[in-house]
Amino acid sequence: MFRIMNSSMVADDQAAPDFGVKIRQLREERGVSLRQISDVTNISIGVYEALERNDISLLPGGLYRRALVRSYAIEVGLDPEQMVQDFLSQCSHERRIAESPHVAKLRRKPGTSRSARPVWIISVLLAVVAIAVFALFW
Repeated sequence: MFRIMNSSMVADDQAAPDFGVKIRQLREERGVSLRQISDVTNISIGVYEALERNDISLLPGGLYRRALVRSYAIEVGLDPEQMVQDFLSQCSHERRIAESPHVAKLRRKPGTSRSARPVWIISVLLAVVAIAVFALFW
């Protein structure tokens, strides 16, 4: 029986376990259930089941996938950075995204956040309203 891996034929008994099989085995060896991981991380069991099946179509995209792998690894007692690297090495699409020079452009500068914009707009609007009220009653 053969399985296609990286466009080459490899015998199943010679193939190293894939990422999902590997993390499931490590989790089971440590006696950690998916329910325990789900309860701590507030991520549904179905998402973790998809991760263990290597069904990345059911996983959140981009950085969230790596965060999911990290949270899983931490709860199971594995090295989170090594698990992310193992995940990326199996999912070549994810690795290409992580290594893309365009990803660096999308990262925010330290100390900036998207949530700061609404606060600034609300502050300006409140100042305008305060000036208008003051002008009406002056």
